[in-house]
Amino acid sequence: MPVARGNGFGIAYEVVGEGPALVLHSGMFQVGEHWSRAGYTSALTAVRTVITVDPLGLGDSDAPVDPADYALARRADSVVAVLDDIGVDRADYWGYSLGALTGYAVAVHAPERLTRLVAGAFDPVGGFRSAIPPMLRDLGLPPDADPFPPMLQGAAANPELAAVIDAAEPAALRANYQAFSREPGVDAELAAAEVPMLMYAGTADPWHDPMRAFAERNGASFFSLPGADHVAGWRRSADVLVRVLPFLQGG
Repeated sequence: MPVARGNGFGIAYEVVGEGPALVLHSGMFQVGEHWSRAGYTSALTAVRTVITVDPLGLGDSDAPVDPADYALARRADSVVAVLDDIGVDRADYWGYSLGALTGYAVAVHAPERLTRLVAGAFDPVGGFRSAIPPMLRDLGLPPDADPFPPMLQGAAANPELAAVIDAAEPAALRANYQAFSREPGVDAELAAAEVPMLMYAGTADPWHDPMRAFAERNGASFFSLPGADHVAGWRRSADVLVRVLPFLQGG
């Protein structure tokens, strides 16, 4: 895989397809290849040059163990480094979960590099913290419990995610979590970025309502996936693509 350099760290990526550039950035415990496995990439390469990224700390990208290296501005720098390495001035961007947070970071810190932003299932208002109380309640854990161990255990139950987790540096996974779980909401800065946005989430995802409210307040497009929780919102690629493709094509 090609490797870009951002803030001294290597960011691995792959490029396929033809047409205007589109960056695909996956969520926590995922790598760029997961977009293909879930059925997204093949539907996009006919109309886009698709750039899939292994997030910092995962896959073939470097794995720093200092939470400061996963701050929002650094996440934006990683995407900009990939665009610079390819020689692309501006690109569409699509991220899911942690990938959506990274897209918010690019829109806030480097909006001139984006043509459009598609954000799936991450709360721009309350950040990750807004999902912690319902997650702990569902698990029967006290409100002051550390969410990271059960989150990691739950992800490891999926064989595809388990392979990524097993290959990762544990301290880097923890540092990544410490960074994104403490980030405040970026709704004010994101609204000021003036990047065309399409947002979506499953109706059973705790981030659905705050995302919809943000979109309504700020004139962004939004759609719901009826009955889908956070995991199902990722898996329902056919339902998502039919809404995202017209947006990417300017519709």
